[in-house]
Amino acid sequence: MQTKTFTSEPDTNGHGVASTPSAVAAAAAGQSRAAGEFHSFLADIEDLITTMTSLTGEDLARAKAKLTERVATAKKSVEEMGGAIASQARKSATATNDYVHENPWQAIGIGAAVGLLLGFVLARRE
Repeated sequence: MQTKTFTSEPDTNGHGVASTPSAVAAAAAGQSRAAGEFHSFLADIEDLITTMTSLTGEDLARAKAKLTERVATAKKSVEEMGGAIASQARKSATATNDYVHENPWQAIGIGAAVGLLLGFVLARRE
């Protein structure tokens, strides 16, 4: 079963306008989660470094196990984020492909308008 990831909203001329979920919002949420995980990881390493001089054999083994666990958690978090971002990119690409196939002339017009605007912006910069 295939579902479309875009909705059709009527526009002023009665034709539908496609809107896709924002990949930017998903990436920002993943980025903030990664930043939090990274800061937590760094805090654990700093704690280990400050207490390392006074650790004995058993305490050192516990600290090493804790650090190993944190590294594994950080790796898992990064892998999950990468998978979520890739999944969102695939969904966005599929929705865009469907829209372009259903509305080829609108897609050509939108591409031409974006190219024209980009040309004006780049020409003004020089």
